[in-house]
Amino acid sequence: METTTMRESRTATARRRPSPHRRLRLFLRQRLRQDQGMTTSEYAMGTIAACGFAAVLYKIVNSDVVSSGLQSVIGRALDASF
Repeated sequence: METTTMRESRTATARRRPSPHRRLRLFLRQRLRQDQGMTTSEYAMGTIAACGFAAVLYKIVNSDVVSSGLQSVIGRALDASF
């Protein structure tokens, strides 16, 4: 009859693969831990990029060529017969 000690039993248990649920938890915990501290800087960079894009669009839309083109399109749409 073969007997195992407590230490051997724990070692054998520790070698088993973790359950899928535990692996998912470990994976998510690791991913979330890697992203800590990045949300503020990412948010700031996204805000700066959005403001820059808005400024460029504002300049383009307020230019004489685009403004007259938009007025022309809107005028034709309002004058269209249904």
